[in-house]
Amino acid sequence: MLKTEKPREIAARILQHRAGGDFIEDLLERNLASAKLSLVDRHLCQQLVYGVVRWEATLDWLIARKTGDRPQKPMLRTVLRLALFQLFWMDRIPDHAAVHESVEMVKNAGYGQQAGFINAVLRSYLREEGPTREQLAALKQMQPAIGYSHPEWLAKRWTERWGAEAAAALMGWDNIPPKTFARINTFKTEPARLLDQWRNENVQYDFFNADWVAENLVFELKDFPPLHKLPSFQQGLFYVQDPSTLLAVHMLAAQPGESILDACAAPGGKLTAIAQAMRNEGILVAQDLTEGRLKMIDENCSRLGAKCVTTTDARTVFRAGELFDRVLLDAPCSNTGVMRRRVDLRWRVRAEELLRLAQGQRELLASLCTLLRPGGLLIYSTCSLEPEENRQLVEQFLVENPHFILDADRELTPMKEKVDGAYVARLKRVS
Repeated sequence: MLKTEKPREIAARILQHRAGGDFIEDLLERNLASAKLSLVDRHLCQQLVYGVVRWEATLDWLIARKTGDRPQKPMLRTVLRLALFQLFWMDRIPDHAAVHESVEMVKNAGYGQQAGFINAVLRSYLREEGPTREQLAALKQMQPAIGYSHPEWLAKRWTERWGAEAAAALMGWDNIPPKTFARINTFKTEPARLLDQWRNENVQYDFFNADWVAENLVFELKDFPPLHKLPSFQQGLFYVQDPSTLLAVHMLAAQPGESILDACAAPGGKLTAIAQAMRNEGILVAQDLTEGRLKMIDENCSRLGAKCVTTTDARTVFRAGELFDRVLLDAPCSNTGVMRRRVDLRWRVRAEELLRLAQGQRELLASLCTLLRPGGLLIYSTCSLEPEENRQLVEQFLVENPHFILDADRELTPMKEKVDGAYVARLKRVS
C-alpha cells in the first residue's frame, strides 16, 4: 500500500525545492494538485509553507540561538523552521505532536543520527516558551528586520521614509494572510441579486467602502467554498480583485464610446473594470507581451462578458498608428506594495533592481505617450511603494515631456488604507 503523505511532509518538500527559482505559490499549487489531501489538510499545508517563508529570518534567528549559528543541512533547517513556526505561530497542532513529527521526519529522511539534536533544540524551546515569546516581541523593537522577518535594506528604507512605527505596521501587514475581495460584474448581475446567491452558496461576505470605489461594487469574502466550485464564479458574476487595483480605473475615468488602450493588461482585472465603466461601448484595446498572457485576458473577458475588448501585441498597436483618448500603463514593478500576497517576494527583490525597473518603466512611458491624442489622459500605475518607481519617475517624465502635465496622483499604503499598496498618476497631454 502506498504511504499517504501528511501536510507537513508535503510542506517540507515544497520548502526544500524553493532554491529552484519557482515562486512559492506555483510550487504549492503544483504539489497540492497531485496530493490526496482533504480541504482542511490543504489549508494546513498552505499555512505551513507560507508561514515558514514569511517568517524565515525570525525562524533562522531562533535556530541560530540554539546552534551557535553553525550551518545546518538544508533538510534539518527546513524541519526546524517548520517545527518552530508551529510552536510559536500556530496553536492548531499540540506542541508534543509537532516535536514528535519533526523527529520522525528527520529519521525517515535518512538523518537518524540527527534526531536527538532536533529533539533537544525543540524541547529546549518548549521549556523556554514564555521568555522566548518575550524576546520575539522585543526583537521587533530592537531589530525590526529580524523581528518582522524582512530584508535589512527594505526595513531600513521604509523606516527612513515613514518612521519606525509606520514601517513596523507595514512589515506586520506583510506577515498577515491577505483578504479576498470580489468586484461585482455589472454586465451579468447586480449587488442585491448576487448577495442573495452568495447566501445560498454559503459565502460569508462583508461590505467594503473606499472613496475610489463605487458603492456596493466590491465586497470582502470572509468565508467561502473553493472559488472554482462556486456557480457565481463560474457564471462570471464577480472577479477576485484587491480594491487597490481599482484606483487606476477610478482615475482613468473611462467613458462609453471612447478609444482606450490598456498597455499591460493581463490578467484583466483593471481591463474588465474599465469595460464596465464604458458599458461595453467603445474601443478597448488590451495589449500584452506573450500569447499566454493574451489568452488569459481573452478567457477572463469571455467569462465576464467584456465584449468591447480587442487583444493584440505591442508591435501591432504601434504599427497601426492609432491615437487613443486614454491609455493605462500598469507598469511591471518591484511589487513592494503587495508582499502580503507575493509570499517569497521579500527574499527575491533587491535594492539594485529598483533602478533597473525604473529604466524600463521610463521607456514604456516614453513610447506609450506617443499614442495619446492631445487632451487625452495617460494613467501610470504600479503596485510599488518605492519613490524611484512612482513620483520621482513621473517628475522626470514631465521634465522630458513638457507637453504633459500632472493632473493628479495618489499613493495607497497598507498601513493607512488597509489595502494593497499602489501608486497612480494621471498625466494629461496638453498639446
